[in-house]
Amino acid sequence: MKNLSLVFSSLALIGVFVLFGMKLTEKKAPKPTITIKDSTGKEFILSSGKVGYIDIDTLESNYNYFKSKKAEFEVRQKNIDAELEKMSSSLQNEYNALQKQAQAGALSQSDGEAAQQKLLQRQQELELKRQNMGAKFLKDQEAFNKEIHDNLHQYIEKYNVEKGFDYILSYSKDGSILFANKDFDLTRDIIKGMNSETPNVKK
Repeated sequence: MKNLSLVFSSLALIGVFVLFGMKLTEKKAPKPTITIKDSTGKEFILSSGKVGYIDIDTLESNYNYFKSKKAEFEVRQKNIDAELEKMSSSLQNEYNALQKQAQAGALSQSDGEAAQQKLLQRQQELELKRQNMGAKFLKDQEAFNKEIHDNLHQYIEKYNVEKGFDYILSYSKDGSILFANKDFDLTRDIIKGMNSETPNVKK
């Protein structure tokens, strides 16, 4: 399963805007708006207000729970690859041994056909196991991505009760926001808070 990639989708947040309308019920004069475009040319209209952003790349590198789980996935993938490689090598050795027996005339036609059928069945079983393990691995990755996404959103909601931002954006080096003023960077504050909520995770 060497072609199985460990993809975390950058927390599935790149280019996504997190809008907090914490004061929608209050009657106020409408705020001026700002129109911005992402890398695809799609326009977003933002009311001017208190804005901050989170650097997703920095968050991934410093959020202890994310780093710990990512390391677990990497170890798990290596173990899966090793197990499948061992099974594949064993099957290949059996095939080679069968070929030698056939070439030496040590197999009857019926024995040879039975052995070939057995090898074919084992090959199909190996392929099915490869598919099942790969599907389970990807399913678990998707569940983890969702968990991280939810953790971040839940923490931001609590964080913003006190801070009162109108917008908190996600920023990534390869994302749709091409420049972000570091004066509005909330990343370290967010990382510190999220790490404090998972104190038992290894760094």
